[in-house]
Amino acid sequence: MNTLTAGAFLGAALALSGSLKVETIAGYAEFKHGDTLIVEGQRVVTTTATTLKGAKRVADIPLGNEVKAKGQRNTAGILIAQEVDTRPNTNTSTEQQIVASSNDAEQTWVKAGMMFEPADSGKVNKIGDILESGPYVTRARRIMDRIRPSYVPASALRVRAVKTDQWNASAMANGAIWVFTGLMDELSDDELAIVLGHELTHYTHEHMRRQMSKSTVGQIAGTAVAIGISQIKSSTAQQVAAFGGQMGLSALMTSYSREYEDQADRVGLRYVYEAGFDPTKGPGLWQKFKDKYGETDKITNFFTGDHSRPTERIHNLQRQIQLNYTKPLPPKKT
Repeated sequence: MNTLTAGAFLGAALALSGSLKVETIAGYAEFKHGDTLIVEGQRVVTTTATTLKGAKRVADIPLGNEVKAKGQRNTAGILIAQEVDTRPNTNTSTEQQIVASSNDAEQTWVKAGMMFEPADSGKVNKIGDILESGPYVTRARRIMDRIRPSYVPASALRVRAVKTDQWNASAMANGAIWVFTGLMDELSDDELAIVLGHELTHYTHEHMRRQMSKSTVGQIAGTAVAIGISQIKSSTAQQVAAFGGQMGLSALMTSYSREYEDQADRVGLRYVYEAGFDPTKGPGLWQKFKDKYGETDKITNFFTGDHSRPTERIHNLQRQIQLNYTKPLPPKKT
């Protein structure tokens, strides 16, 4: 079992003896730095008193494993774990169905050369042309390749740009990542890394699978009958409607619960930091969104659902920076 040094152990003991609340974090083992395990973007350290289930030592926990850790933070913001439970991440039948549906929707857009969504009377609303190459795509893929954790192979992710003035980005359960050129035009690389890190977290932490029930997944495959797809004349519209149906395409790129959106903010900052980008740009990034859209406007995917409002997200990011990112940035990944 990994243990703290004597001095650090004493500091941890003093922290544990105080009035700090017990926290539980759940996510995946994504980075290791000596005796420190990074879970859900947070630093976790064990002691000789830690109960460890699923592995004999923290060093034995494979990256990508599910991890739940319970403990208290010391004054440096590190979670001193009382309990750590780990298990392999399994690929469920529900997840396989979601990925298959996401593959179909992705290929529908790619074949059409544009991102669009169903509209009334069998028509489609064009969002923008899909870019597979060029400066926008090169930039987005370069940043994504830097921020992805090592247990996620580059081949698992397909990053594309969508030519539109809108500010948006989204991720699908199958690893398809979409970022809008209007947003890219207004952001620095550090800010764009924060956006992409957020979206990458939706994929790595399988938010689609966790949010969708089995009955909901079944609706995706069966919506053609429900919406009378045979009455839609456009073959392209038929395909999109079949994937979206009553739930809309957002079911596959989805508007997540506040819990998952806030987790994506936290973990996304860790991806940014580990890659050598600056996570302290997060509050300023959300101030830009607030200035452009205000507190209550809802923008598809990256901004919608039960998101915390921009002011609250700024506050949450400031807390994460204080807990985890006050030290200098690590060397940039190349």
